[in-house]
Amino acid sequence: MHPKALLDACAELVRLTLKFDNPADATVQRFFRDNKGLGPRERATIAETVFTVLRKKLLFDHFAPSGSGSRERRLAIKGFYGPRDFLVSALTEQEKNWLEQCDKVKTVDLMERHRHNLPDWLVQPLKDQLGEGFWPLVESLNQGAGLDLRVNALTAKRADVQKELAKAGIKATATPYSPWGLRIAGKPSLNKSEGFLRGDFEVQDEGSQLLALLLDAKRGEMVVDFCAGAGGKTLAIGAGMRSTGRLYAFDTSAHRLDALKPRLKRSGLSNVHPAAIAHERDDRVKRLAGKIDRVLVDAPCSGLGTLRRNPDLKWRQNMQAVEAMAVTQAAILQSAARLLKPGGRLVYATCSFLPQENEAVAQAFTDANNEFAPIEAGEILTHLKVEAAASLCSGGENGQKYLRLWPHRHATDGFFAAVWEKK
Repeated sequence: MHPKALLDACAELVRLTLKFDNPADATVQRFFRDNKGLGPRERATIAETVFTVLRKKLLFDHFAPSGSGSRERRLAIKGFYGPRDFLVSALTEQEKNWLEQCDKVKTVDLMERHRHNLPDWLVQPLKDQLGEGFWPLVESLNQGAGLDLRVNALTAKRADVQKELAKAGIKATATPYSPWGLRIAGKPSLNKSEGFLRGDFEVQDEGSQLLALLLDAKRGEMVVDFCAGAGGKTLAIGAGMRSTGRLYAFDTSAHRLDALKPRLKRSGLSNVHPAAIAHERDDRVKRLAGKIDRVLVDAPCSGLGTLRRNPDLKWRQNMQAVEAMAVTQAAILQSAARLLKPGGRLVYATCSFLPQENEAVAQAFTDANNEFAPIEAGEILTHLKVEAAASLCSGGENGQKYLRLWPHRHATDGFFAAVWEKK
C-alpha cells in the first residue's frame, strides 16, 4: 500500500475512533470489515497507530495545533506505528518540518498532563494509592500489553506446550505467578496453530488466571462463575476441577456466552453449563440458593485495569459513572452470595484500579454480612505455592488481605480480588 494511502487510512480511523460512539476495538473491527483489501501488515499498522493516539491523546493534542492539515491526520502522524522513513515519504515538506520540531521537545519540559495522558478525574486516585509508583504505572500503560496464554491443565502440560511453540519459532516463557501461564514475545498469530485448535491453550492474562486459582475449585464441587462473559475464567476453573462436578457460567448477555461455545468445545470440558440470566435475582439463581460450594463474581466494572489494551476507556468514563457502577457491583455481590452453602467460598473481583469499585465494595459487604468471614488472599496463594504471593496483595494488618495486581509491578492487567468463607 502506498505510504500516503496508508496514512490517510490511519487518519480516517483515528477520526472515527475519537467520536467515542463505540469501544475502540469494535470501531477498528468495523473499519477492517468495510476495508477488506487491507493486508495483515497494513491492519497492524493502522490499529497500532490508533491505539497509540488513544494512549497519548493529551500529548498529541498539545502538538497538533501547530501543525497543518486535519487534526486527525496530525494525530495519526504523531502516533504512526511503523518505520520513520516510510512515514516521512507520505508527508508534505510542511509536515516534515512540524514533525522535526515536535521531536525536539523534551518530555521533562512538558506539563504533567501531557506526560501522563490521563483524564484529570483519574489522576489523583492513582497518585493517592501509588505515590512514587504513579509514573512507573503511567509508563507501563503507554507501552501496551503483552500476550499471555493459559495452558489447559486438563489436556496438556505447560512444558510440552512451550516446546511445541518453540518448534514453531514462538518463544514462550513461564509466567512468574500462574502455574498455567506462558508469556509470548511479540504478537504472533496463534489461532491456527495445532495446540490452539486442540484446546491445549487459550489467550488469557496472567492476572485473570490468578482469579481462577484464588477460587481454588475442587473436583466434584458445585461452582458458579456469576459474571462469566466469554468464559476465560470459566474454562480455567473447569480445568482445575478436572471436568468433574458442575460449573455454571452465568451472564446477562447471551451474546457474550455465545463466544464461550467454540472455546468450550476445544477445551474438552464436560462439566460447564452456560446459562443466560435476566439479572442477578433471576429464578435460575434463586433455585441454586444455599447449594453452591464456590462462587466467583468477576463483576462488571470500569475496566480501567485493562488500559494497556483498551486505552479509550479512560476517555469514555468519569467518576460519576464509576460510583454508579459500584452500586451495581454491590447488588450483584449480595445476590451471588446467597448461592453459597455453609463453608463455601466467595470471590469478588474486578479489573479496575479504583478503591470505589474494590476495597469499598468489599468492606461494605463484610460490614453488612456477619455470616461471611474474610479470608486473606495472600494466605490462599501461599498455600497454593504461588511464588512471592505476598507481593501480589495489599490491605489488612499483614498487607495480604486482597489480591492487588498492577501492570508496572506484576506485568499483568490491573486486578483486585477479595475472598470470604460462609460460616
